[in-house]
Amino acid sequence: MDIKPLVSVIITTKNNASTLGFLLKSTKKQTYKNIEILVVDNFSTDQTIEIAKKYTSKVFQKGPERSAQRNFGAKKAKGKYLFILDSDMVLEKDVVAGCVEKCEKENSKDIIVGGLIVPERSFGKGFWAKAKILEREINRDREYFEAARFFPKRIFQAIGGYDENLTGPEDWDLPFRIKKNYQIGRVENYILHNEGRLTLLGLAKRKYYYGFSVHKYLTKQNISVFSPVTIYFLRPAFYYNWKKIFAHPEITLGMIIMLAVETIGGGLGYLVGRFKGGK
Repeated sequence: MDIKPLVSVIITTKNNASTLGFLLKSTKKQTYKNIEILVVDNFSTDQTIEIAKKYTSKVFQKGPERSAQRNFGAKKAKGKYLFILDSDMVLEKDVVAGCVEKCEKENSKDIIVGGLIVPERSFGKGFWAKAKILEREINRDREYFEAARFFPKRIFQAIGGYDENLTGPEDWDLPFRIKKNYQIGRVENYILHNEGRLTLLGLAKRKYYYGFSVHKYLTKQNISVFSPVTIYFLRPAFYYNWKKIFAHPEITLGMIIMLAVETIGGGLGYLVGRFKGGK
């Protein structure tokens, strides 16, 4: 009898009532059925908890930030594999099946897969969502843009999980550490990322917040502050994919404005975080 390994889907939330239900529905509709769902909430004040409890009994509260929530969920998880998700995502129906198949197949060849990248496609409302969709499209397959989300639990634990001193860069820090000893693979299935209705101010605020701990990440991984990791316009994809860029001149202009605003917001956050020592 073929026993399929348990996959622990760990979802972190904070006031995500507007998006969480869509992710939970798509998780329940996976073709791969041996799944447990854990929701680790950061003390929401909206209906997030109530929505989560409609789909799983494994609902916890933990703070202060996403990295700590994820690590807490991993400790509570019983699965062989961990799938780390944000609440504004929706899964294609075969995503989990594709991830398990990839890991099991590669490991049978004595190739140890330490993590899997699941590519994302964005969707949303309004002009700035279209700009974000274009940005993701032209940066697809780029290491600086996509981070692994699916991990064998034993490797996740051996590496020490997410760095709880980082918020934002932790997505890239963990795979960076994993690939020093293991392979990072990739599947063909997609996560759909709900950008919602974006605003320039909202994007700038988000990058400003994430920028607080960027200097810690850059120092830890010995990455220059002037690199494709931090400066969007240094990313080769912008020049390799010129056909896609020139095909949508209006959206391209919007994307350039959006990235400039995000760069300013992230840069200010970086300076404040550096000045205050990240505290």
